[in-house]
Amino acid sequence: MELREVFARNLRYYRRKKGLSQEALAHEADIDRTYVSALERANYAASIDMIGKLAQVLDIDPMLLLQRER
Repeated sequence: MELREVFARNLRYYRRKKGLSQEALAHEADIDRTYVSALERANYAASIDMIGKLAQVLDIDPMLLLQRER
C-alpha cells in the first residue's frame, strides 16, 4: 500500500473515531470539504503542514496519520 493510501485510510479512521463529518473536519481545519474527500480517496497528497493541521484538529500525533499499522 502506498503511503498516500495509508494516510487516506488513517485520516478516515481517526475522523470517524472523533465523530466528525468531512464537513466538520474541513471547517475546523479551515479547508474545503472536497479537499478532505480527495485526501480520503488518496487523490491528493497532503503537505507536512496539512498533516500537522489535520492531526491537531483530530487531537492526535501527526505520526498516527502516516502509520502503516494501527
